[in-house]
Amino acid sequence: MLGFEQKWADFVEREIRSATGKRLERLKKDLVGEKKLFSEVLWPIFQSFDGFSLEYEFKNRSGVSMFVDAFYHPLNFAFESEGFAYHAEMITRDRFSFERERIRTLVWYGYHYIPFSWDELDKHPEACRRSVHELLGKYGSAKEQAIRELSVWERETIRYVYFLNRPFRLEDVCRCLCLKEDTSRKVVRGLMEKGIVRPVGTGRVKIRLYECTELVKQYL
Repeated sequence: MLGFEQKWADFVEREIRSATGKRLERLKKDLVGEKKLFSEVLWPIFQSFDGFSLEYEFKNRSGVSMFVDAFYHPLNFAFESEGFAYHAEMITRDRFSFERERIRTLVWYGYHYIPFSWDELDKHPEACRRSVHELLGKYGSAKEQAIRELSVWERETIRYVYFLNRPFRLEDVCRCLCLKEDTSRKVVRGLMEKGIVRPVGTGRVKIRLYECTELVKQYL
């Protein structure tokens, strides 16, 4: 575990340097649950922090920030370590409702929510790792197939927006493909369903900005 300890410290430091606002505040806390999740399950499987974001921030349809402990971009896996006292025994009614909305929002984005309890991580880490291996087998194969099935428009969009080096708008896709908004929106929606593109921020009515996920590098 000596190697893990140093790599974990380096990973957290990198995440802190790139974070702002509420996410930065969360990253500066003790992260006991997150570390347990990585040390017992994710690190033994992946042997790397590549593709992961810690305290990953996303927004609901009203623009309210929400977080998940660890997010694996290539497959849109949202991992969480849940302590009983915080997530069940001492939770308020408002917090309980907020947690339900948070999970619905994860589903709306097309993310795969994968929670583990502290007791599972502590007492049955092998079973937890087995679950993740099974999910990798299921969704990893599906994602590889999805990449092979990219349309010509999707391929051209990926090439264009990746090298913009900034979040992109629907107007950028229209310009790239010389298509109208309705058709360009279908292209972006297809890329979102494949996990290659994700929303950056949400307004009250519609998504305004998008960005490429780590999965785009597998295609490029």
